[in-house]
Amino acid sequence: MKGFLILEDGTVFEGTSIGSAKDAVSEIVFNTSMTGYLEVLTDPSYAGQAVVMTYPLIGNYGVTPDMESARPWPDAYIVRELSRLPSNFRCQGSLLDFLNQYDIPGIEGIDTRALIKILREKGTMNGMITTNADFCIEEILPQLKAYTPGDVVDQVTCRTPYVFEGKGKKVALMDFGAKRNIARSLNQRGCQVTVYPAHTKAEEILSAQPDGIMLSNGPGDPKSCTAIIAEIKKLYASDIPIFAICLGHQLMALANGADTHKMKYGHRGGNHPVKDLTTNRVYISSQNHGYVVDTDTLDPKIATPAFINVNDGTNEGFLYTQKPIFTVQFHPEACPGPTDSAYLFDRFIEMMGGMR
Repeated sequence: MKGFLILEDGTVFEGTSIGSAKDAVSEIVFNTSMTGYLEVLTDPSYAGQAVVMTYPLIGNYGVTPDMESARPWPDAYIVRELSRLPSNFRCQGSLLDFLNQYDIPGIEGIDTRALIKILREKGTMNGMITTNADFCIEEILPQLKAYTPGDVVDQVTCRTPYVFEGKGKKVALMDFGAKRNIARSLNQRGCQVTVYPAHTKAEEILSAQPDGIMLSNGPGDPKSCTAIIAEIKKLYASDIPIFAICLGHQLMALANGADTHKMKYGHRGGNHPVKDLTTNRVYISSQNHGYVVDTDTLDPKIATPAFINVNDGTNEGFLYTQKPIFTVQFHPEACPGPTDSAYLFDRFIEMMGGMR
């Protein structure tokens, strides 16, 4: 069956429909990872977006036990070629069957290099995937321009708290769209991790007397999370050690008077170099974000830049000077991606007083 990708600038790509045949309107973003497509699909930070994979062949090792949440989150999936014959000793099925199982529409066979060049030159834009060959572009374009993802954090967060048992430090993990490997990385270091829904009141978290608080990654525009930011201000005032990743990093900055803006096309992939400004060492990081903190808008008496992106100089983290808090824009838990910066979890453990 033919499939069509229509961008809000009027560009149309024709390919082959994969997965669900339903129409999908979404924000079109691209990921540069060569592997880890299952972790990309199950990363809640992609809620409200359609993902284009830059690597030309996707699905060659099938579906493996590497899901970062209970289900995939992107609205649609776009590839150059989808492998129909996966081969891997851990393979549990094909990616095509996975897309069908979860009713995710997609398209293959289009020139993804041309598509990504458009997104890099013009910036991220909305688009529609459809199997209707008789579409009327004049009717579709207003729909695309009007599309917004809505409250995606509320869509992806857990509904009730749950616990990963451990005999070490007690960590409260705020789930704004947390990947499983955040809790797993803490749990492997002995921590007892209690995962809380995104809209949990600060008083409930503080009453549990955690040794540390973790603010997770998540989707959407950080400025839309006004109620969550108000609670983070209370957590900031508590003096409990806090480690924040991605959306959590942005929300902590906003809670302290900083500003954020939407990037032209964001950072999404497993090969982004970041420099630790304390040691001047460069690490290769996994990233997935479309917004960034404006460094100059955060009072240096409150926090100082801790990491920068080597490619474009954007902020990648802060060290808060008056509190036991540090935050990073990238994903130190990777999945997919390199584990170069996993040492940051050890830094968090030390901030809480070390192992016990």
